Amino acid sequence: MKIAYLDTVGGIAGDMTMAAFVSAGVPFESLTTGLRKLGMEGFELSAHHVRRSAVDALHIDVITTGEHHVHRHLGDITAMLERSTLPPGVKERSRSIFRVIADAEARVHATTPERVHFHEVGALDSIVDVVGSAICMEECGIEAVYSSAVRLGSGALIDTQHGRMPVPAPATLEILKGYPTVLTSVPHELTTPTGAAIIRALSQGLLDDERLTISAIGYGAGTNEFAEIPNFLRVIIGTLDPVLEQEDVLIVETNIDDMNPQAYPFVIELLLGAGAHDAYLVPVIMKKGRPGILLSVMVGRRHLDAVTGVLYRETSTIGLRIHQTGRRKLPRRHLEAETSMGTVKAKAVLRDGTEIITPEYEECKRIARERNIPLLEVMRILEMEMREGQTPRGTS
Repeated sequence: MKIAYLDTVGGIAGDMTMAAFVSAGVPFESLTTGLRKLGMEGFELSAHHVRRSAVDALHIDVITTGEHHVHRHLGDITAMLERSTLPPGVKERSRSIFRVIADAEARVHATTPERVHFHEVGALDSIVDVVGSAICMEECGIEAVYSSAVRLGSGALIDTQHGRMPVPAPATLEILKGYPTVLTSVPHELTTPTGAAIIRALSQGLLDDERLTISAIGYGAGTNEFAEIPNFLRVIIGTLDPVLEQEDVLIVETNIDDMNPQAYPFVIELLLGAGAHDAYLVPVIMKKGRPGILLSVMVGRRHLDAVTGVLYRETSTIGLRIHQTGRRKLPRRHLEAETSMGTVKAKAVLRDGTEIITPEYEECKRIARERNIPLLEVMRILEMEMREGQTPRGTS
C-alpha cells in the first residue's frame, strides 16, 4: 500500500503540503495543470528553493489577483468542486477537508456547518492550497495518509478576519480534538486550520512499528525561518509492508463436569472484562463417560491473576492448566465511523494491504434495539457503508 507520512517538523499548512509533495517528485507543471481544472481564475503559483536549518526545502506562493475578502459558504465550495473537471479522488479529498473545517468553525461560532462563513479558508489561495494538496496525492497514487503527532505553536496572537486570535487558532484546536498533538513553546502559528484539516480528514493516524519502504522524501517550507525549529513539513512517501503482529500469550484451561451450564455466558463475560483476549467452551467426554466442558482462556501475562481469580471464584474448578504459546494477528485498530445510523464504533483490519472496516457487534445490537430494526439488517447496512469507504475518525 502506497502511503504518505506527513512529518510535522515545523507544523503544517496547505502551501507547505503542496510544496513538500512537489519537493518529493510531483512535477510542478502537473500541479498547475491540475489546478486549472478547478475552473477558477485570478491566481498563479510561484515556487522557489529556500534553506531551513541548512536543509534545502521548497516554498510555494499562491499569488492572487482581483479577489479581496470574498466570503464563501461550504455549499459554494462544494458546488465549485462539482462543476470542476478535477478527478473524482481529488474532489472527494477536497470535500472531506473543507467539511472538517466547516464542522470545526461551526462549533467555534455556535452555528451550523452550512451557515459558516469561510473567511481566510474560503479565500482563493486557501482553496488552491486544499485542492492542490489533493492533486499532489492523486499524482503520487497515495492510498493512505499517516502523520506524526501534530506540532502546534503557542503564546502568540495572530490577526484574522475574526479579529485577534490566540495561537493555536480556535478552529485548529477544534479540528485536532482527539488527534495526537505536541504543544510547543514556539510563539508562532505552526499549524493552520487548513493544515490541521488535511491531517484530520485524510490521516489514518500515527505510524508505530510498521515496515515502510521509502521511495521519496520532500520538504515543504513555511514562510518564516524560526530559531527554535526547522520550519518545514517533511513528507515521506513509500510502501507500507503488511506485517503480522506477534505476541506471547498464555492459555489457561480447566475441565468442568459438575457446574450449571447456565452460568457459562456470565463467566465468559467476566473473563473478557478481566482482560482475557478470548474465552471459549468445548464439549468433552471426561472420565467415567461423563459429559463435561473444556473452558479455555487466552490471556496476556499482565492479566493472568485477574483471570485465574474469576475462574476460581465463579466456577467449580479446583485446578488450572497454564501453558505459554504465541499468536500472530493482522494489524488492527479501533475507530469511530460516521454512518447513516450515526457514529458507530468499528474495527479496521489490514489484510493484504487493504484495510477492512467492520462495525462492532455491540454497536449493531444497540442500534437494532434503539431503532427497532432487525439485527442482521443493521449489520448489512453498516458493513455495506463501511465497505464503500465512509470516512472514519478518532483512530486509536
